[in-house]
Amino acid sequence: MATASVNSLILSSPDPAALAQWYGTVFEAPPMAMGPYTVIDLDGFFVMFDKRDDVTGPNPNGSRILLNIEPDDPAAVAARIDGLGGTWISPLEDRDGDQFATAVDPDGNWIQLVRIRDEMEAQMGAPTTPFSGFAVRDVQEATVFYRDLLGMRVLPNGTDMAWIRIDRRTTVLAYPKPDHVPAAHTILNIPTRDVGSKVAELTAKGITFLRYDGSPQDEDGVMRGYGPDIAWFTDPSGNVLSVVAMVEPDFES
Repeated sequence: MATASVNSLILSSPDPAALAQWYGTVFEAPPMAMGPYTVIDLDGFFVMFDKRDDVTGPNPNGSRILLNIEPDDPAAVAARIDGLGGTWISPLEDRDGDQFATAVDPDGNWIQLVRIRDEMEAQMGAPTTPFSGFAVRDVQEATVFYRDLLGMRVLPNGTDMAWIRIDRRTTVLAYPKPDHVPAAHTILNIPTRDVGSKVAELTAKGITFLRYDGSPQDEDGVMRGYGPDIAWFTDPSGNVLSVVAMVEPDFES
């Protein structure tokens, strides 16, 4: 088993701030400052932008290295690239259920959008490091909730279970237990940049947020001022989940 993992990529540019802004707009990832770098976080993979004296002009051979990015919605990403006047090597297309596209960023680097069909992704993306799991009353019911309401990717397991892809770093196993009794604790915390906005979004989808007696929650169910903002709700099996304010990295300290 590999003892190392790739966590970042550096793209040198004559104008790193402009290039970072392009990527940030296309992938809806706000650029952040990290020392001499501007950084965007693509689901735990950092793309870092810097300026070097030996890097001038556009990349003359963008096909030499391809940055593969798996967006949740390739069509939406492609539309944002079009909106920025982007250039395509290969427009978005469906290949037997898989989606691919290759675009050119403003510096001439090639990026490839890849969205593999669920059955293949389940084989390629099954966890190879420790993972957790939790019981549900009905896996299909859980699939609809986690996929359609929470926007997570739910992958077939080849059995009566399913992988719930929280993000590219975190996958959990949902398994059926007809006599399931929900745990008395929160089983999953979902970080978000704005808890209030996330609560409003999920409430509009029909999710009801929990109120706890004696807990200093506001009218929307958000507890503020006692650590990170947080609000709790349940899945259809009664498992308690939360949306909690993410701790942004302090690159300046």
